Amino acid sequence: MHRKIGIALFSLLFLVSFTGAQAQFEKSYMQMSWDQIVAEAKGQTVYYYAWGGSETINSFINGYFKDRLAQKYGVTLKLVPVTDATTYVNKVLGEKQAGKTSGGSVDLVWTNGENFRTMKQGNLLFGPYLDKLPNARYYNEGSTAYDFGYPVEGFESPFGSAQVVMEYNSKYVPNPPRTIAELVAWVKKNPGKFTYAAPPDFTGSVIVRHFFYANANNLGELMGPLNASVYSRVAAKTWTMLNDIEPYLWMGGKTYPENSIKSQELIGNGEIWISFEYGPKGAESRITKGTYPSTIKTAVLDTGTIGNTNFLAIPFNSGVKAAAMLACNEMLDPEVQYKASLSSDQGGMSWMSPLDITKVPRDWAVKFDALPRHPSTLSGEVLNSHKVSELMADWLVKIEKDWQAEVLKK
Repeated sequence: MHRKIGIALFSLLFLVSFTGAQAQFEKSYMQMSWDQIVAEAKGQTVYYYAWGGSETINSFINGYFKDRLAQKYGVTLKLVPVTDATTYVNKVLGEKQAGKTSGGSVDLVWTNGENFRTMKQGNLLFGPYLDKLPNARYYNEGSTAYDFGYPVEGFESPFGSAQVVMEYNSKYVPNPPRTIAELVAWVKKNPGKFTYAAPPDFTGSVIVRHFFYANANNLGELMGPLNASVYSRVAAKTWTMLNDIEPYLWMGGKTYPENSIKSQELIGNGEIWISFEYGPKGAESRITKGTYPSTIKTAVLDTGTIGNTNFLAIPFNSGVKAAAMLACNEMLDPEVQYKASLSSDQGGMSWMSPLDITKVPRDWAVKFDALPRHPSTLSGEVLNSHKVSELMADWLVKIEKDWQAEVLKK
């Protein structure tokens, strides 16, 4: 009995000490030097929750990046793959509601858009911390100040960039459509050869937003907070257009792929000939791995395709905030971003870097400039000149919800 009491008392004292140490770190981290934060991080284990749908990304994180953190800093990274960001949002929210304000189960998350807004508005994030990261000097400030129109304010740090491209099989589609109107016409002439994943899958959702953009008078009227009258007008046209093409989709529109991975399988095996992808280098990666034929090419719409930055954020109750900050900083290291930009057969992720190449050390800038470009991948000049802004998250949430009612269930 005395032994059990002793163990319980020790556990209680350890918990009080641990909680106190974390509270002290939160109070003092802005005054600490980076070397002090690195020293604090040594020996800590970071549970990193992220979308796990890409084997290429998972391999990079579980291999090169995990090894780098362990060897350089003595920090252990544990990747926890999830299929949807709501998994970790609900977990952190549940812990807050249960009074677990320290030692939470989630230490780092891959997030952007509505999930970031939900966590920030719910006071579920630690920060601001971005300006404490030495490697923050390298990122592109203009493209990372807002996340789907919501101010970042230092509560997340850049991870990668993304832009939508059309993937098409040039064996069957020598001249891909260049506007949404042309795509609609093409779908009707080629029944069964196009589809998109059901929102809220992030790739399916962004395809729907391109139809939304096409039905607006101009992009400017969609920017800023949700405008109910504009939404009603544009949404009515969009749902009509999507319902109009539904019988011509893969499987007669009777079902939609559950996620973007299924869409990739369909274009990879030739069941469909056109798809959309959130990564300009995704086709390159899958051609390299043999899951896509070499005839897959990419294109952008003449009116542009949506681009954004994705981020890393630290939950408010992480017990290893120093190590989480260190991981965020290391992800912004030019060497890491260069490695991530390589193709999968070279150990990379075929990544679009959020770094401003004019700010990185000259030797790394030269290496970035010399990165080989796969035949399926568009040039940076073409992508940048055709990049259009994301909607604010309140538009996105409503579009996804209404698609379910106005298209899927009709």
